[in-house]
Amino acid sequence: MERENSWSGWVAFAGFLMIISGIFQGIAGFTALLKNSYYLVGEESLLVFNYTTWGWLHLLGGLFILWAGISLIHGANWARLVAIMLASLAIIGNLLFITTYPFWSIFAIVIDLLVIYALTVRGNETA
Repeated sequence: MERENSWSGWVAFAGFLMIISGIFQGIAGFTALLKNSYYLVGEESLLVFNYTTWGWLHLLGGLFILWAGISLIHGANWARLVAIMLASLAIIGNLLFITTYPFWSIFAIVIDLLVIYALTVRGNETA
């Protein structure tokens, strides 16, 4: 019994990491929206999108990640799957963003990997 409760701590840990990640993604989004010169790569373009589009993607993604993290902490079962999907999408987005701001992107990818680990390893014991 005690071991089962210890794994539910991983779900809470993942929820808090999701909240932190959502806030960080929101900050990155606001930065791209409010100060185009902060991310300097190429000709006003980040891969296939301009800075405004990346800003909105990061801001909206951050809000969804924040929402899933809060729902996860409150014990919503659906939030586990949503959190894993959002963390996976955030990894892809940060991989695309890595040429612009590599340290930030690597940090965000590590957080998202920890979230996925916390929610998938022995997930049947947290029920």
